[in-house]
Amino acid sequence: MRALLVILLLIATPVFAVQPDEILDDPALEARARVITADLRCVVCRNESVDDSNAEIARDIRLMVRERLVAGDSNAEAIQYMVDRYGEFILLNPRITGTNLLLWLAGPALLLTGLLVAVISLRRRRVTEEPLSEAEEARLAQLLDE
Repeated sequence: MRALLVILLLIATPVFAVQPDEILDDPALEARARVITADLRCVVCRNESVDDSNAEIARDIRLMVRERLVAGDSNAEAIQYMVDRYGEFILLNPRITGTNLLLWLAGPALLLTGLLVAVISLRRRRVTEEPLSEAEEARLAQLLDE
């Protein structure tokens, strides 16, 4: 039973990622900070939001976001500050612009190309059934008798 409790606590540790000393006094600013940090990727933990990560750098990013909001930045300005500092990689949902547009469109384009190649291949393979000639029937009968 104790082992099960330890395992459950280890699984739930990301829930406790935001420390009490990080939380802002203003509930509106704190809510905005949570929205922003939930959409930022931890640069250490792959595909984990800054809000859920226990890494030191995630804590630093959470504090920077809160500092920007206290300084008067809008959500977009705070996010842009983080993108300027860490690059587009920090966004869990990257923007669909520029080079990213190519990456967003490459998957569907390759899928459609593969489907087109498969359809063309299957159409070329289609064999029309013609009746056997007398010579072919005789040869087939001979092979089956052997």
